[in-house]
Amino acid sequence: MYCPESFRETELSVLHDLMYTHTFATLVSLCGTELCADHLPLVFHAERGPHGTLCGHVSRSNPLWTHFTDHTEVLVIFRGPDSYITPSWYPSKHTDGKVVPTWNYAVVHAYGKPRAIEDRGWLLEHVTELTRHHEAREEMPWQISDAPSDYIARMLTGIIGIEISVSRLEGKFKVSQNRSRADQLGVAKGLHSREAEHAHAMASLVLQHLKP
Repeated sequence: MYCPESFRETELSVLHDLMYTHTFATLVSLCGTELCADHLPLVFHAERGPHGTLCGHVSRSNPLWTHFTDHTEVLVIFRGPDSYITPSWYPSKHTDGKVVPTWNYAVVHAYGKPRAIEDRGWLLEHVTELTRHHEAREEMPWQISDAPSDYIARMLTGIIGIEISVSRLEGKFKVSQNRSRADQLGVAKGLHSREAEHAHAMASLVLQHLKP
């Protein structure tokens, strides 16, 4: 990933927070001689291994897991907030007019070696945790135990677990760090004026990276 130094994010707590918050990721792998991209929710366990572990699952009929070997490495892309940035938000526009539009975004790339897991106990623990995480915001959270146990057992036979031991993380937070403080504040104000939730999230990131 091309990443100018001004946009490089190395603080692990920041990278982990994005991975915890934006769990629906893109898993890129080599399937034979072709690149494959799969999209799935993942659970990140920062405490498992030197750089953490990602856990997910795919349909048993998905050939992705059949390509895993001891030498396989995959790339997992987590996308955070993103937003179009109009130059009209820059106070410097009125100084010399030398401004152009751009796009702000935050992403984390996780690299690691995957393994396929068919163990029923592992799968049940994984989907229970995944469900608990995403149901936490609901008024009446659904639980795995709400469904008949024989039905859950049958559903588990249709999936394959994926566990990725993370070897390194790369973070790119392009959030107007290359602009003046005045322009940064202008961008944050402009983003806050938008109704979209992702615009407000990006405004918060811009303010977190304000120049002194």
